[in-house]
Amino acid sequence: MPDKKVIEKAEKDKEEGKSPTTQAGEFVRDEMHKIRRGEHGARSPEQAIAIGLSEARRAGVDLPPPGRGKAKKRTRKSARYAYEAGQGKRKTTRRPRVAKAVKKALKREPTSSASRQALSRHAKKAAQRRSAASRSAAARKAVRTKGPAKRSQAARKAAKTRARRR
Repeated sequence: MPDKKVIEKAEKDKEEGKSPTTQAGEFVRDEMHKIRRGEHGARSPEQAIAIGLSEARRAGVDLPPPGRGKAKKRTRKSARYAYEAGQGKRKTTRRPRVAKAVKKALKREPTSSASRQALSRHAKKAAQRRSAASRSAAARKAVRTKGPAKRSQAARKAAKTRARRR
């Protein structure tokens, strides 16, 4: 179950008019921290992200499950279940034995899947699958929701990064 702070951050994002994926990002971020702390592990960065998205859906973030052709059938079914549970359309039954088995299995997985290098590799791979136009449009949309103070802060950070790489 996610911390109260994470849910509050996601609710704040919703109030600010940010997208459901941004709200879900809070849960994914929390999941990465859990893995880094060693609470459990994950086979890959994708699995860690999937766990975070599932928690977000169950917590009520309006993030619909992926459509046909976007993910495998089992993943879509699981996402639909989590989404319906979060929207109050489905009663969830507690399954302590299953939960314990899942936790035990995740404890055996490596924690390196939430490392900076692993996440960087994942981000680059994900970006390669998108077109330049799509990436550009996403950047423009991000600028619109950022606000002047955050935009200025981001520009300073980018300048610092460029200077460091010279």
